This record gives sequence, C-alpha cells and structure tokens, in this order.
Amino acid sequence: MKRSPKTVQEESFEVQYTQEGERLDKVLSEIYPDFSRSFFQKLIKNKQIQVNGAVQKASYPVHTEDLIRVTIPDAVETTIEPENIPLDILYEDDDVLIVNKPKGMVVHPSAGHYSGTLVNAIMYHCKDSLSGINGQIRPGIVHRIDMDTTGSLIVCKNDESHVNIAEQIKEHTVNRIYVGIVCGNVTEDEGTIEGAIGRHPVDRKKMAVNEKNGKPAITHYKVLERFGNYTYMQFQLETGRTHQIRVHMASIGHPLLGDTLYSSGRSPFKHLQGQTLHAKTIGFVHPKSGEYMEFSAPLPEYFDNLLKLLKSRS
Repeated sequence: MKRSPKTVQEESFEVQYTQEGERLDKVLSEIYPDFSRSFFQKLIKNKQIQVNGAVQKASYPVHTEDLIRVTIPDAVETTIEPENIPLDILYEDDDVLIVNKPKGMVVHPSAGHYSGTLVNAIMYHCKDSLSGINGQIRPGIVHRIDMDTTGSLIVCKNDESHVNIAEQIKEHTVNRIYVGIVCGNVTEDEGTIEGAIGRHPVDRKKMAVNEKNGKPAITHYKVLERFGNYTYMQFQLETGRTHQIRVHMASIGHPLLGDTLYSSGRSPFKHLQGQTLHAKTIGFVHPKSGEYMEFSAPLPEYFDNLLKLLKSRS
C-alpha cells in the first residue's frame, strides 16, 4: 500500500460538556467516525492536531470549550491489498456473496482505513471475481452499512450482478430489515418517519433531517419490546440514506443506544462500541435466476447479551 499525503482538510471545533475528561484521540474518532483512533494517534504524533494552539498527547483529557484544530491529510495514491481476514458468509454463489459484517469493520477503504476493511477481506476471498463498477477502492461493493453497524451485506462478484442489484436498490425493492435498541420509551407500537436527509447545516460531520437540501428518506418502525428507558425495535428501510435510521430516530427524540454522534449523553453500559444497530435481514431477486432470496444474520453476541441484561432489569 502506497500513500502520498497532502493536506486537504483543516477544521476547528470546541469540546462539548458531554466530552469533558475524555481522551483526545477518543473524542476525535467519535467526531470523525470514518477515521480510526489509531489514525488520529498518528496525526497527534505528527503534530497535526492542536488544542488551544498547543500540541498535546493522545491521552490528553479534553475540557469543555477547548478549541481543537485538526489537519487531516488525504491519500492521493493508494493500492489496496487483499488480506486474509475471516468472513462470516451467509450465502455465496458465482454472482453474489452475502456476508455478516462485524462491529468495527469499515466496508471500504477511505482516508485512515486502508487495511482491515471488508474490501480487503473479500479481495482475498474472491480473488479476481468481484465487480469493478465502483473502481479499485470499492470492488464488489453495491451498498454499505456503517462501521459500528453489524449485519447482512450484499457483495457482487461480477458487473452484471452489480448493475442488477444496484437497480433493485434504486427502485427500493430490496427488503432491508434492521433491529436496534433506542433510548427512551417509544410509545407508538409502530409508525413511519418521513424526513429528507442531507448534510447537517452546521456540523458537516453529521447528517440531519434537512428538507431544503436533503434527499427523501422513509423509515418504517415497529416496537419489539420495551425495557423502561430503552426500546428494542425493528426498522424497515424504504430508502437508504447515509445514517438514515440513526438520524430519523434521533429526530424524534430516541437516538440509538451507544450512538455518540447523534446522542448528547454517554452510554451507561461499559464497553459499548457505537450504535446498537444490526442489519438483520436482506432480501432481493437473484440477478441471474430471477428468484427472490432472503437471508438473516444472527444477532452479534454483544447485542444478545445487552437484550438479556435489559430483560433482567425490567
């Protein structure tokens, strides 16, 4: 892998009271979810992060109203390498591969994530049998889920399959069902959230319900179980905007448990990494056979344990 960095992004922001006392590298990785904590540790070591005009260590505990200045280099030249990373395969044939993505794995390479991604893993597993429509950075990738969202994902092994699946996604005929735990007691047993989603007008690292500049987004939800201050829910996507479920649920006052980007409070559960959201079921018409196929990814262990804990407390 070769990288030729040049500065492409410089931003400043103030630390919020909810981040008081957290490590500098942790705060940065929460604010920039597409970059890893180790990526920011390197930037800090290279003096590309300043706090109140001074260079600090990665372990520096931030304080409310600290002014942090971030300089993020971009990789201009990149070669993505196959990596022997175990895959949880739900289904595979000559045209498609359905995988159960683990928490913490980025789908495709981007600045700060050039190894350890799903693309590195499927390049090793599939060798040269991947669609090339999305270029060398995203071979086989026809849709994505967030780094800390787990669950089912379609990988296309040739261009014909890619075009076919992409058209089904565009026409909203792919059945995508998620489950998640949200904060608060959702009183309605089921409902629909309609709100265009676009870039947040102030915080450019976030998405938001933005009727003026956003794209139409529709999320159907159903309550599966209530645990007092938390609700276990099912979501069905009619559209697939960036962070759609996370944004829509936060917009009605029920952010995903553990979602540090769209929630103002810290999670009371130790060791919870990111939002409690799982892409459980994906259904589509097979690009070659024309048959409808549906696959479900089992809940990850952390999610299952969290449900058991909430049940025991309620």
